[in-house]
Amino acid sequence: MDYNEDKVDEITMALLYLVMSGDEKGGQAWKTFEAQTLDRLHAKGWIADPKRRSPYVQVTPEGVAMAKALFTKHCR
Repeated sequence: MDYNEDKVDEITMALLYLVMSGDEKGGQAWKTFEAQTLDRLHAKGWIADPKRRSPYVQVTPEGVAMAKALFTKHCR
């Protein structure tokens, strides 16, 4: 299927915001999203390496800010 990966990344970050714990210094969220999408978010510097065995992914401070902004953009 052909789709806009940047838009999927934005929506994924917005959804991560819903399940994220932490604060503006960083957080963690369930990593129940497609592996390729999580790899792209890691490449953008928004999350830590998603390949860890943990069911959570660490969200960087930049990722927290981006997730909040994208949630506001797409979900309000």
